[in-house]
Amino acid sequence: MLGWTLREVSAALKQGQITPTELCQKCLSLIRKTKFLNAYITVSEEVALKQAEESEKRYKEGQSLGDLDGIPISVKDNFSTSGIETTCASNMLKGYIPPYNATVVQKLLDQGAVLMGKTNLDEFAMGALGSDTGGSTRNPAAHCGLVGFKPSYGLVSRHGLIPLVNSMDVPGILTRCVDDTAIVLDVLAGHDPKDSTTVQDPVKPLMPSSLTDVSKLCIGIPKEYLVPELSSEVRSVWSKAADLFESEGAKVIEVSLPHTCYSIVCYHVLCTAEVASNMARFDGLEYGHRCDTNVSTEAMYATTRREGFNDVVRGRILSGNFFLLKENYENYFIKAQKVRRLIANDFVNVFNSGVDVLLTPTTLSEAVPYLEFIKEDNRTRSAQDDIFTQAVNMAGLPAVNIPVALSHQGLPVGLQFIGPAFCDKQVLTVAKWFEKQVQFPVIQLELMEDHSSVLNNEKLPSVSL
Repeated sequence: MLGWTLREVSAALKQGQITPTELCQKCLSLIRKTKFLNAYITVSEEVALKQAEESEKRYKEGQSLGDLDGIPISVKDNFSTSGIETTCASNMLKGYIPPYNATVVQKLLDQGAVLMGKTNLDEFAMGALGSDTGGSTRNPAAHCGLVGFKPSYGLVSRHGLIPLVNSMDVPGILTRCVDDTAIVLDVLAGHDPKDSTTVQDPVKPLMPSSLTDVSKLCIGIPKEYLVPELSSEVRSVWSKAADLFESEGAKVIEVSLPHTCYSIVCYHVLCTAEVASNMARFDGLEYGHRCDTNVSTEAMYATTRREGFNDVVRGRILSGNFFLLKENYENYFIKAQKVRRLIANDFVNVFNSGVDVLLTPTTLSEAVPYLEFIKEDNRTRSAQDDIFTQAVNMAGLPAVNIPVALSHQGLPVGLQFIGPAFCDKQVLTVAKWFEKQVQFPVIQLELMEDHSSVLNNEKLPSVSL
């Protein structure tokens, strides 16, 4: 099943080529063999096998719940899962077992998905490296001879690149294509999963009218994203992608997003203010970690939070409280909100001018060796790596990254498509067309008997636009 799309696995389940239990067992086996990737914090084997058994029963009775019935999934460990430890990769929530499921988790389970476990992340999802508590995740590309790095170095699985094992993926059944994403998004949005390719966006119909008609599209290229730090390889891939659209008849124009350069600073103020407010609940009284200090209530609060949070989280709490002080509120928080509106308006103006989708880089370069990555502190790395993606978050827009080509080191280079607010389907439609044109190879992880790994793909050297 390695390398199959979600739709292909779903079809195999419906046709009886494999049962949900067999599929679940295969995935559990692969999770065990890829333990060195540090992808999972918790593997919910008993829960998964029970859910797979229930799914198998439904298939036998002809009562499948849809395309996700029997499909193995994993969720980041900051999503609440009833009866399964949810730690947010922190000491603060170590041992915490929620009494309820997060809404997105419940919606997936209601469609028959099989929960394999909880995956790794930065503590409370704050940072760019991976869990400080349980160690960072590893990119499987670091464990093969194709990328030019020694296996001991490791590569960072970070935002923007499509890591071969992502924190939302199950090894062996990766949500690796736009079609898979559309199926899952439809379920989360409450649409009929059996009609995932035909559901129209509630605001704007799918563009273009068919997946092969791009001549009516207008693709915007933000000039502000052509920064000096952008690697020559990413710059070349970006240019070739624009040429591809142009060669198919699409209109490709340069656009301006003048306030996006302030998105990182704006995000820092607003995010830390939110963190300070949100994390106030972790005080050692109701749930989570509680220290042994009993000198005073204040001392207990302070010690609990010092022991429960890492430096990154504590730093954001301190920054947020500073920005929210009465004497600072107007100069920082309110001003950041105003800048956020300017950033959002830049995108509104571009899309109102006739642009359908923006095409941008996702990251400045390919993934770097682990030892090089950790030379910078977490905050600095986050600021560097989020330069092309943070403005989208500030503006509240749909965006998707598509792996396009391999660098000279054999690592994925991705590009980002950004669409107008609530036009997710439009973005996915364009991305799906582009994905088919690029034909990025399905990179499969093969495990040797000693649990070492190689990436197997004969097409690998010839990937190009």
